[in-house]
Amino acid sequence: MGNPKAFLNIPRKEAGYRPVHDRVNDYGEVEQTLNTEDRRLQASRCMECGVPFCHWSCPLGNRQPEWQDRLYKNDIKGAYQLLTMTDDFPEFTGRVCPALCEKGCVLNKEHEPVTIRENEAAIVERAFSEGYVEARPPRHRTGFRVAVIGSGPAGLACANQLNRRGHSVTVYEKNEAPGGLLRFGIPDFKLNKSVIDRRLNLLKAEGIQFECGVKVGEDIKADQLLKDYDAVCLAMGAEVPRDLKVEGRDLKGVHFALELLQQQNRVNAGVEIARDERISAKGKHVVVIGGGDTGSDCVGTARRQGALSVTQIEIMPKPPVGDNPATPWPYWPVVLKTSSSHLEGCERRWLLDTRRFVADESGKVKEVEVEEVTWEKDESPGRMNLVHSGKTETLKADLVLLAMGFTNPVAEGLLEQLGVEKDQRGNVMVDDSLRSSVDKVFAAGDAATGASLVVRCIASGRKAASSINDYLMASAKA
Repeated sequence: MGNPKAFLNIPRKEAGYRPVHDRVNDYGEVEQTLNTEDRRLQASRCMECGVPFCHWSCPLGNRQPEWQDRLYKNDIKGAYQLLTMTDDFPEFTGRVCPALCEKGCVLNKEHEPVTIRENEAAIVERAFSEGYVEARPPRHRTGFRVAVIGSGPAGLACANQLNRRGHSVTVYEKNEAPGGLLRFGIPDFKLNKSVIDRRLNLLKAEGIQFECGVKVGEDIKADQLLKDYDAVCLAMGAEVPRDLKVEGRDLKGVHFALELLQQQNRVNAGVEIARDERISAKGKHVVVIGGGDTGSDCVGTARRQGALSVTQIEIMPKPPVGDNPATPWPYWPVVLKTSSSHLEGCERRWLLDTRRFVADESGKVKEVEVEEVTWEKDESPGRMNLVHSGKTETLKADLVLLAMGFTNPVAEGLLEQLGVEKDQRGNVMVDDSLRSSVDKVFAAGDAATGASLVVRCIASGRKAASSINDYLMASAKA
């Protein structure tokens, strides 16, 4: 602990965002960075608590106090080594993680937690720029071959850990480039895709093989996959979006959120999209249904496309502002979250249930009819029931984006061919070691849990890799 009084006399200082009038005109990352000295001072605020709740809160078990101290002492190489002991991709989590660690920071009791997430991003960026990040292929190969299906955070983490142990890993991705939702779902203004490519180049240099444009289950059947590989990890994510079965759902102009987000990311990457297939908010009144992060991403994307107005609606109540007695420290606080996209201009409304979509004379959506609702407790502990008020109104909408989350992995194709058991929600059922009901088949990330956070997916990928390694080593001794 380099400065034991820093938390008392150095206030929290965030890097903040680029000015709104500047950032809404491009897809560059919105978050700014602090200079080196300010970043060191922010790291010095860490108290190195006897019981580090930041460590307890992190799904990866990151050792935040240790690398905060290294950062304060300007030992970037040491900080990066400590960071990557538990996190395969700190450049991703340092940008898109909601920072569960900061919510568990003791200083968050005064709403002044250490800027852990920003410090993490600063460490990895300096490590890259100062030449401490190099490809390190394994010295020996075990002779075992593993297939990883899906190249999102879970798949990449699993592949990375298995490759480090000397196994030969092939990652299959159905899209034209690796990255999963990191590449195609998260907007460039939150995660520039050059950050992904930089890490992928390292993984390739270390020996991981990537097969893109391959739909496993179609291009490669399940029986062939099991024949060719000693183990398989299912990490294809939970891609079935939650739909809204109401009148007018099939109208032109009503889309799932990812249809917009994936298309815009491809356009940014230089992909040509036919004019009649292009989804654009330019000159339109946009309604985003769903109050989570995906909805927020739609807000920011619609703003950059030139929307006339953006309204985001949510069926749940508005969360408390600041503090929530129901979720006290050090737990994750269920409070109102305002993203950079919301700050760019958006009307946010709660307790509205979508009843139907109204068409104009050409068959395109022109309005969304919503109804005010409330939530009331019933006799079951903790259970809430939706109560409709009967009071309706219409919202002008030339473009509607459904951003209500995702339910489970796609069952058709590979999962059906493998015959893996699924849980009640349709996810791949796994045991504590993430092993499925089918021999030598494991599952990681959203495919096993349903939609979750990037940081949880990385942790799951690492755990799956450890279990697969144990399985392969045991088979070698048999």
